[in-house]
Amino acid sequence: MEKSWYVVHTYSGYENKVKANLEKRVESMGMQDKIFRVVVPEEEETDFKNGKKKVTKKKVFPGYVLVEIVMTDDSWYVVRNTPGVTGFVGSSGSGSKPTPLLDDEIQFILKRMGMEEKQVEFEFELKETVKVKEGPFANFTGHIDELDKDKQKVKVLVNMFGRETPVELDFTQIEKL
Repeated sequence: MEKSWYVVHTYSGYENKVKANLEKRVESMGMQDKIFRVVVPEEEETDFKNGKKKVTKKKVFPGYVLVEIVMTDDSWYVVRNTPGVTGFVGSSGSGSKPTPLLDDEIQFILKRMGMEEKQVEFEFELKETVKVKEGPFANFTGHIDELDKDKQKVKVLVNMFGRETPVELDFTQIEKL
């Protein structure tokens, strides 16, 4: 069986408590091989009050938590019986197994939160010359000055108007020459 993402319904306002409770239960019940990640979907919201910038985290789906699980009777039971959990979204009764999220749905949610589900294969090196495939610098060439594999970003020095200009790009926006 393979792991999939499921949506768990919680009491509103208890999302972070459910996340903490579930992570403790996974640890204490030895379910690390069946229950992997627990995510409370949040995004940053910027407000300006009295001329000051204030960044707060806002829940994207209040009352819901995302859980990455290999769905078995045991993993279903552990999640379902975690304090604060009222059930899985997509199950049609107390004993039925829920429907997992589609890959593009979870990709969209994780990307919106600044998390990426799948890492892009990266075969570039520092100082390597590359061509920009898309964006405002499409068809420019330059060499890689910095790599950030975690964020999947590169800084490419592009020759513009006779001087090197640093441009931050995603891995997917460049190709080898």
